[in-house]
Amino acid sequence: MRTPAEPPRPRRTLIVSAGMGAGHDTVAAELARRAGARGGEALVIDVLRLLPYGLGGGLRRGYQAAVRHAPWVYAGIYGAFLRGGAGPRPSGVPLARLAAGRLTELVERWDADAVVSVFHLAAQLTGDLRARGRLRVPSAVFLLDFAVHRQWLHPGNDRYLCLTDDASARVRRALGTPAVTTGPVVAPAFLAPAPGAGAWRQRFARRAPGRPAVLLSAGAWGAAARPQETARLLAGAGYLPVVLCGRNARLLARVSAVPSALALDWVADMPGLLAAAHALVDNAAGQTAVQALAAGLPVIGHRPLPGHGAEGVRHMARLGVSRLAPDGPGLLRALADLTNPGPERAAQVTRGRELFRGDAMDCLTEL
Repeated sequence: MRTPAEPPRPRRTLIVSAGMGAGHDTVAAELARRAGARGGEALVIDVLRLLPYGLGGGLRRGYQAAVRHAPWVYAGIYGAFLRGGAGPRPSGVPLARLAAGRLTELVERWDADAVVSVFHLAAQLTGDLRARGRLRVPSAVFLLDFAVHRQWLHPGNDRYLCLTDDASARVRRALGTPAVTTGPVVAPAFLAPAPGAGAWRQRFARRAPGRPAVLLSAGAWGAAARPQETARLLAGAGYLPVVLCGRNARLLARVSAVPSALALDWVADMPGLLAAAHALVDNAAGQTAVQALAAGLPVIGHRPLPGHGAEGVRHMARLGVSRLAPDGPGLLRALADLTNPGPERAAQVTRGRELFRGDAMDCLTEL
């Protein structure tokens, strides 16, 4: 620890993420970048790596397998452990406590000034440690989901940072803990003109001249329900379906067999791609959807993943920042309304961009 005679050192923020897909790590990396831009230091760690006995890797593999191949399994897990309900509900604290020793040792060794969780198991861990007096520095939770499920919530945390006023109000009602609305966290490139958009437009024009490009997101793990069917529907309606397959090689191969679709694996230039497209068809209300809102690209929720994906997609639609398409005809109607300039597209884009109201680091530096 520092002594009073020592000169001040940069503020140190320990950010606890999880390698579940790419969304949590993407937010963590941007928070770390912002901390560095303010002259501070940030260290990002994966809470799953803090768990003993290989439990973290097992959780990751199990979740990935469920969302890709057995979404009904994840729906059951979500209903039992994450969704609220009457009567006793399982807690994430017993699992989180298995990582307690490693986290507190790291906080002490790195001499952190604050801990920020961007994953729900991490929020349970820091909240429990603060409540028991084992974590001596403030803990904040950046709640990056539109839908607030119960495993994000622990009264021991000092502050919650939320995407929307609705989410902040839910946290305050549930916990009585301070909760502020900062809006989503994205890299600055998504809120600025994208230099790579022109190259993407040229690629689309070579592949399907005159057809508006519509993105279909399957997340980092390439989890989607019947993407080939959706791609054929869009192509038949005159669009160029561009399917984002993430790091799922099998999905990439399957979609590549659809002659009218453009299948993409991991994309490095997401700002350019979003700026060049006409709409995003989303199934998870995750970071790809948030990045699209920042880029001014209309978002349509369709065939969402079960659990937090479905709840998040519905919350986005209720906020008016996306359109919910329950079936194929509904998807085509939404695209007809939102892919061309007009009042409906302009209003939805405006509502989406209004979410980006502040800098989460302003609230974190106040801890």
